[in-house]
Amino acid sequence: MFIESRLEKMIRRITADFAVPLRVVLWNGHEFNLASEPTVTVYIPTLSALRYFMPPDLNKLGEAFVNGRIRVEGSIHEIFRIAESMVSSVAANKPARLHFLRRHSHKRDREAIQYHYDVSNDFYSMFLDRNMVYSCAYYRHQDDSLEAAQEQKLDHILNKLMLKPGERFLDIGCGWGALILRAAKKYGAVATGITLSKNQFDYVQSRIQAEGLQERCTVELRDYRNLPGAGVYDKIASVGMFEHVGLKNLPVYFGKINSLLTDEGLVLNHGITTSDVGSGEMGLGAGEFIDQYVFPGGELPHLSLALKEMSAAGLEVADVESLRRHYARTCHEWASRLESNRERAIAIADERRVRIWEIYLAGCAHAFSREWINVYQVLACKAKNTAANPLPLTREYIYRA
Repeated sequence: MFIESRLEKMIRRITADFAVPLRVVLWNGHEFNLASEPTVTVYIPTLSALRYFMPPDLNKLGEAFVNGRIRVEGSIHEIFRIAESMVSSVAANKPARLHFLRRHSHKRDREAIQYHYDVSNDFYSMFLDRNMVYSCAYYRHQDDSLEAAQEQKLDHILNKLMLKPGERFLDIGCGWGALILRAAKKYGAVATGITLSKNQFDYVQSRIQAEGLQERCTVELRDYRNLPGAGVYDKIASVGMFEHVGLKNLPVYFGKINSLLTDEGLVLNHGITTSDVGSGEMGLGAGEFIDQYVFPGGELPHLSLALKEMSAAGLEVADVESLRRHYARTCHEWASRLESNRERAIAIADERRVRIWEIYLAGCAHAFSREWINVYQVLACKAKNTAANPLPLTREYIYRA
């Protein structure tokens, strides 16, 4: 059969340079073993399903996996690693696809956030830590648990910002509220969080009530562009938020932060960036898959673009720290936890949704470990205000705290 011969030809090309621990089983019983001891088995149940492999990319393979067009057995980490190896071995050297500079209206951004986050709080609890922190953890030691590393990340941010009792603190895109709760409870700040997710908003409100922090902690269902006032906040953090802003909206985003910040204030932007200096999408079809199934409208800038737009908005960048290796470990832990809780997660959401998150989290762990993407904490203050710059001369204060 012609299409089977094409598959055989592709397999010979893949295995020419190295063995891939993969077994492929066709609908007619034919098997192809790409190594002597396969760790992953792919079952292709119909002739039509072969189109996902002719030629393969991560978007097509992800689509086949998510929609049940193929059946796969093996660890989710191995599944993604082998898929990437297979795609890389046959892929042409193409430049990263450029973003379309999508429109980020209030309505579209709200719908995108709700698609990603308003699945179920119980679903996210299947793989997040006890504080429901959905961003890169901070591992001080090799044997740190995810729970400890996430609390260390919260403190790392608040210590960098030198947050003090009574200061007005804003968290843009507050998630399930861990940072504002810690800012109010441990640091004595007057903390405000904003989110576009109704699930997160309800959850944070209940946490504030349960902790008895109503006097020092609030959450609002609000777009950052609609925040009123000028010079309102002493310290601002944005964690895992600017990935949703859009490249063309970065001037608006950083301009709004500058407007909201007091003259002596500090801001910390913690966000994922692409390794492509042109701020293009991830290659091999990964960017297309994420845009379609995970983060509609998401756009990752290169670090250089983020720093340029911060400076253009009147912010002086004072410190930049890469947490790429920390995020690779965080995503690996999330993917493993979801895999361990798979049946419970399916009961809460549905199998298709779980498959999306399984392959996405494992893919992110792989992407961070391979330096396709990075995550940076960028600390800044207002520019042209040198007399009011509140930062010490060295970083020692961060670790003493």
